[in-house]
Amino acid sequence: MKQLHFTLAQLAEMLGAELRGDAEKVIYGLATLQDANNEQLSFLANAHYRKLLEHSQAGAILLAATDAADYAGNCLVVPDPYLAYAELSHYFDRTPQRAAGIHPSAVIADSALIDSTASIGPGVVIEEHAVIGAGVVIGAQCFIGARSRIADHGRLLARVTIYHDVTIGQRVVIQSGAVIGGEGFGFAKHKGTWHKIAQIGGVTIGDDVEIGANTTIDRGALSDTLIGNGVKLDNQIQIAHNVQIGDHTAIAACVGISGSAKIGRNCMLAGGVGLVGHIDICDDVLVTGMTMVTHSITEPGAYSSGTAMQPAAEWKKNAVRFRQLDDLVKRVRSLEKNTQK
Repeated sequence: MKQLHFTLAQLAEMLGAELRGDAEKVIYGLATLQDANNEQLSFLANAHYRKLLEHSQAGAILLAATDAADYAGNCLVVPDPYLAYAELSHYFDRTPQRAAGIHPSAVIADSALIDSTASIGPGVVIEEHAVIGAGVVIGAQCFIGARSRIADHGRLLARVTIYHDVTIGQRVVIQSGAVIGGEGFGFAKHKGTWHKIAQIGGVTIGDDVEIGANTTIDRGALSDTLIGNGVKLDNQIQIAHNVQIGDHTAIAACVGISGSAKIGRNCMLAGGVGLVGHIDICDDVLVTGMTMVTHSITEPGAYSSGTAMQPAAEWKKNAVRFRQLDDLVKRVRSLEKNTQK
């Protein structure tokens, strides 16, 4: 049974933190500042929540040195409380650990190679010449297509679909309902009729990638769709064929990326962003929520489009004015010409 409680002294040692308070205080879980009880550890990572510190019932709090200076309760002083919380969250994680072995209901091709330390759940289908690495966990009813490879210590939750010729790196986590390697949206139009283009590329995913629930990554039309190392993908993202995403880029839910778009390293795309196809986004770009990216971005920085929410009555007035902009510009130009005569 996994240990799910620790003394503050143990937690301080895990983090390399400075302990202020009762070293023998036992912590049984994690919680927010407003919800924590005397047996839980909390954290202050956003100045907006500093006002909650005084009244928090937490047994101890992860604090930066500036916030710890005037705090009288138990605390662990760390450079980055949010990062410390992220590290400790794994020690309190109650996710069931799957034992190695193959469930008797799994259907596995004779030519598939399954490491003896892998865990294959009920109803899993693994096709010919697929390779499953050491310590891989494949949840119930997953499908692994022909010649696909999952490197060591990957984890697929229930009902993940991996099509044929998909290569997945080490320590990749894929949440339920994700589909990797589905056919890209490729058709040629001739005399009013759409003719399907066979998608003969694959998908290559790097190490330490996380892919959210119901996210889809299409296979390439010719070459592979590429997802770099350390990429983090939220739920319900659509990544079209031959997209390339650079290392350590993070993409929030409901983003849609059209075919052959290239996104650089260390980028962040907020929720609902849309990218047209065949554009390049350079490294270190932040795109804010609901932005529509219609051309390449060549300079690092933050980019936005659209209008922010406002009361409906104001929005209706502004929408009418927006439709009048073209006429207004023409009138201004006419006035400028007349004044120059």
